[in-house]
Amino acid sequence: MASRKSKELARLRRKKRIRKRIKGTNDSPRLCVFRSAKHIYAQVIDDTKGETLASASTVSREIRDEKLSGNIEAAKKVGALIAKNSLDRNIKRVVFDRNGYKYHGRVKALALMAREKGLIF
Repeated sequence: MASRKSKELARLRRKKRIRKRIKGTNDSPRLCVFRSAKHIYAQVIDDTKGETLASASTVSREIRDEKLSGNIEAAKKVGALIAKNSLDRNIKRVVFDRNGYKYHGRVKALALMAREKGLIF
């Protein structure tokens, strides 16, 4: 069984390989996902300016009160919230950055809900 350190190093290698190809621009910023054991976070980032344009997570005010943490239902809520925050700032097209995680489970749920609510990947 792989140790925690080697699993994290493998994810970081995958992240580095993905980020070589993915760049967030002003026209289509990068939708970056980070997941921990308890929470999931999403940010829309413009890499040319180096600034975060929109963000959402399970610790956001809108979701925190629902007592959801690191499950698929919470990821769906975060996906809907990031789509709403992005569309409020006139961001319709994004590039999805799964940050080295498998496109499965919570990451997939977040992406599908963001697409369903109007973001274009």
